[in-house]
Amino acid sequence: MISSSPPPPPSSSMSFFLVITNLIMILTSVSSSTEFIYNTNFNSINTLLSGNTTIESSILTLTNSSSFSVGRAFFPSKIPTKHSNSSTPLPFSTSFIFSISPFKHLLPGHGFAFIFSPIPGTDGVSSAQHLGLFNLTNNGNPNNHVFGIEFDVFKNQEFNDINDNHVGVDINSLTSTTSHAAGFWGGKLDDKFKDLKLNDGENYQVWIDYLGSRVNVTMALASHKRPNRPLISEFLNLSDVLLDEMYVGFCSATGQLVESHKILGWSFSNSNFSIGDALVTANLPSFVLPNESVLRSRGFIVGITLGVLVAIGSAAMIFMFLLRKRRKRKEEEENIEDWELEYWPHRIRYEDIYAATKGFSDQNVIGIGGNGKVYRGILQGVEVAVKRISYDSEYGMREFLSEISSLGRLRHRNVVPLRGWCKKEKGSLILIYDYMHNGSLDKIIFDENTIFQWEERIKVLKDVAQGILYLHELGG
Repeated sequence: MISSSPPPPPSSSMSFFLVITNLIMILTSVSSSTEFIYNTNFNSINTLLSGNTTIESSILTLTNSSSFSVGRAFFPSKIPTKHSNSSTPLPFSTSFIFSISPFKHLLPGHGFAFIFSPIPGTDGVSSAQHLGLFNLTNNGNPNNHVFGIEFDVFKNQEFNDINDNHVGVDINSLTSTTSHAAGFWGGKLDDKFKDLKLNDGENYQVWIDYLGSRVNVTMALASHKRPNRPLISEFLNLSDVLLDEMYVGFCSATGQLVESHKILGWSFSNSNFSIGDALVTANLPSFVLPNESVLRSRGFIVGITLGVLVAIGSAAMIFMFLLRKRRKRKEEEENIEDWELEYWPHRIRYEDIYAATKGFSDQNVIGIGGNGKVYRGILQGVEVAVKRISYDSEYGMREFLSEISSLGRLRHRNVVPLRGWCKKEKGSLILIYDYMHNGSLDKIIFDENTIFQWEERIKVLKDVAQGILYLHELGG
């Protein structure tokens, strides 16, 4: 994501800016105004949920500890996003309080986004680096009609991310039009930048204002007042992006890396640019993991004073711990193939695959090959294609291992990525891919009811050639 230069300090006070903008809103947006406030009072009636999203203690939880999951939540109905009989987008001001917290002993990832979207569900979106926003095939498509502000904690080279802790402006693509390291501007002259770590479990408040084709994004700790200088200030013409009515809300995703994405409060208005002040920031629950010192937990300080006796006891405890850990590791390694440690992606539980395909129901069959069937399934809220391979020889196993070791490393827009695998029993092997909504290329090419134009044929040939070249270079 492309980094922008820091926005200049404001020329007038924030209070004066709010007075002027509120006056403009009253004069231009009364007939189309939408306004709502959630103060830790989310429920299944006032919020539209999809994917893995849940509501716990009136707090919106977009993702949990499940890997490769997607969570989305929206205001329950579409809202007007353009002036009546005009292509000019309505101004808006939104503020929300979020917390991204890791799980103990698990590596965190990937992030969430505030978005305007024409659809509220999980169709056409993927997990991991796609943030539940787009997928491999539609990322960058101008027909997405999606505008979002992402809060990303993983650096993806394919999207030109600036780092693994940034805020970005997304228009129909995960390659942001502008982005900035997470934090806020402070000091007497608003010229001192303070970094904020997005996924440290702290509660952060975000303000997003869109007025006069300019978007301002500001953030700070939930207990602090709004900074005068925005983190991002960018000119954006959203006339061709926003439709007349859109869903507004949040999306999030995990991959092999997992973390919890929570929304504690949310406000939105087309006319009140001070509506963020209505969010309650006091007495909010904390999701910061407690710091644990191994030395302190092992009685290191007491050991210094008690001497040898405590040292012997500690040594015995450490020995038992290591012995138990070694036994556990040995048991796990007995269930893992030697080659599995070398390649990604890793094994997915058979029970999850069985449930995703409704018991490998014939109604879910989307293709039949020479060595097995392909099923459509829903795995952790995301559509997948499940290839079940049958074999009765050592050749079948070698073929399976070869496909995993090759496809597990593929990263190309014209090659379907491998999501995971499973080997339930002898003679049954399973591969899990991203589901391609447009189906197989050969069915489209040889469809008698479809006539391809010359430009379309050339594009298909180029895309296929790029995929083959990528496979050739990878194999070479």
